[in-house]
Amino acid sequence: MPLNNKTAFITGASRGIGKAIALQLAKNGANIVIAAKSVEENPRLGGTIFSAAEEIEKAGGKALPVQCDIRFEDQIQNAIEKAISQFGGIDMVINNASAISLTPTEQTESKRFDLMHDINVRGTFFVTKACIPHLKKSGNAHILTLSPPINLNPKWFAGHVAYTLTKYSMSMMSIGWAAELKQYRIASNALWPRTTIDTAAVRNLLGGEALAKMSRTPAILADAAYYILTKPSADCTGNCFIDEDVMMKEGITDLSHYNVVPGANLYRDLYVD
Repeated sequence: MPLNNKTAFITGASRGIGKAIALQLAKNGANIVIAAKSVEENPRLGGTIFSAAEEIEKAGGKALPVQCDIRFEDQIQNAIEKAISQFGGIDMVINNASAISLTPTEQTESKRFDLMHDINVRGTFFVTKACIPHLKKSGNAHILTLSPPINLNPKWFAGHVAYTLTKYSMSMMSIGWAAELKQYRIASNALWPRTTIDTAAVRNLLGGEALAKMSRTPAILADAAYYILTKPSADCTGNCFIDEDVMMKEGITDLSHYNVVPGANLYRDLYVD
């Protein structure tokens, strides 16, 4: 298998998109480090690092569940030390953990502003920083960040300035790392969906059941991530990918099986005109 004995460090992998990527990589032989906060199940969100680990191992992979709040550097370092002790290295970092609040400026509380910046920006930066020494030792190292192409259309700022700042910051870091780490053959790319994805965030925070039915499943992002992460790191770097485009380049043009509801009109995600 193409990812046999490769190790992926995935933030926020206890549920949703992070878990879907973890399962896809595990099916192809990868070891998975589940770096997430949830050790007790939240009824609204579902999933813990332990339930995700069980699913990953059933899929044929090896899993290491580590409770990790990426706002704190000591917890990041602890998770990485456990990953190295268990698997001997890190080949892929997937920056998936993210906080969201689609609020206009007057309705954005300081604690929510700080939370999004602490997780999306600061957490992503310091997870990646801590993994770089280990990525340098990999034969095909990849950083993949779940963030959008930078679209300066004012409508993507107007309704939720604080959130947009953090997601574009993630993309800018991704582009910057591609240039900074190219000399070490460490790839850095961003990945974003063209349509909304059926996750707990969509169901509970954004549009409820109605939006979920107009969405695709996380499997499309998991498949797109797999294709990116199996490319030679020296050749595939510095991109802000859209999931559909990745699939099309692989010759996969019928994406209907990713729809939550067959034949539904799909809702376009944020930042994609």
